Amino acid sequence: MQEQIIQLITDAQKILIVQADNPDADSLGSALALEHILGDLGKDVYLYCGVDVPTYLRYLSGWDRVLNELPSSFDLSIIVDASTYTLFGQLEKNGQFGVLKSKPCVVLDHHTTVDNTIDFAAASLVDASSASTGQLIFGLAQQAGWTVNSEAAGHIMSSILGDTQGLMNNQTTANTYRVMADLTDLGANRPVLEDLRREYSRMAESIFRYKGELIQRMEFADDNKIAYVTVPQAEINEYSPLYNPAVLVQFDSLQVANVQISIVFKTYDDGKITGKLRTNFSAPMANKLAEHFGGGGHPHSAGFKVTDGKPFEEVKAECLRVASELLANLNQDVQNG
Repeated sequence: MQEQIIQLITDAQKILIVQADNPDADSLGSALALEHILGDLGKDVYLYCGVDVPTYLRYLSGWDRVLNELPSSFDLSIIVDASTYTLFGQLEKNGQFGVLKSKPCVVLDHHTTVDNTIDFAAASLVDASSASTGQLIFGLAQQAGWTVNSEAAGHIMSSILGDTQGLMNNQTTANTYRVMADLTDLGANRPVLEDLRREYSRMAESIFRYKGELIQRMEFADDNKIAYVTVPQAEINEYSPLYNPAVLVQFDSLQVANVQISIVFKTYDDGKITGKLRTNFSAPMANKLAEHFGGGGHPHSAGFKVTDGKPFEEVKAECLRVASELLANLNQDVQNG
């Protein structure tokens, strides 16, 4: 499969790199790394995302080259850090999936369990052993003999740090550390990246106060094993351009005694419901909970979207019930050795 992808890229001149509508450090870092790598190959590279890049990700230089309009022409598209239709609501809304389907498409991802896979892709490289899509891209570049300059190395490092929570979750493997060392040799500077990330993670006073409101609204279930909060459309409109509400509270809620999973529900005026899931190290079941609702992700980080019109209270109750069952199964497995 790698050989086919390398050939598709070799044959193309104008290449479009596509992120899903939920950009994070992995998707943005992967897109920007590819921009550098392919640019050094003499390719014309365009970056697309259906939504604006969140403020807290703008420490990654080049974020402002990501546009929310497709170019008038391209030879090949590369979708990074996503392999399901469900994450491209803006393309569906604008009727532009047909534009992607009209040209060869490559999917590069490390999420292996998803529904509604992108079946029109000419080639897909999906590898769960990679801690991030950026790490997967680094391996592809090594195999192809492509140059990874210092800027690309920094973006790949940021993608890894983003999806491993700073090398702290179990997506981090021995190979991840080897890749981090290789990226350091190529010029990536983790202390500088960390300083930039912290600077751009600073929040406005309004966001700080909103974080307090979310914490006050946080609810707990199943003997405090589950923490959850709901964010309505009005708050999404007001605060998401500045800071992802889920990012504001999920890490803190996982520090509460007994909490094993944190769930942030978002409810939209059109009836859509999303769930962002994060778990502690002892509860690797976020992906299974997401899969129950047709979503996907990693054992410690996953998400889902419900668009069938089911009332929110029913979705919430079902989510809490399934989460409790999965946690109980985990505890039973531990007891059984």
